[in-house]
Amino acid sequence: MAQTLIEFDLAELLDSEEAITEYLSQVLDDGDSDELLRAIGYIAKARGMAQIAAASGLGRESLYKALAPGAKPRFDTVLKVIHALGIKLQAQHA
Repeated sequence: MAQTLIEFDLAELLDSEEAITEYLSQVLDDGDSDELLRAIGYIAKARGMAQIAAASGLGRESLYKALAPGAKPRFDTVLKVIHALGIKLQAQHA
């Protein structure tokens, strides 16, 4: 019996501020920079890449490139995207 796999898109699960906050908090706790970029990409996709590109001042294609696997975007680029997503980063003593 052959099984059919359904396509999984994490961005579809990021449908509320609470889901986004929890997901990003978990990724930040892990401390993996590649995973953080992937997470920001999923969140941007959930919110609409064109909208986030415009709000961050980046071209849509530039946004995709900056968040692509293996990309090494500048920190200021990451901050622009984070601010465009409406995410506020805070330092907290561990």
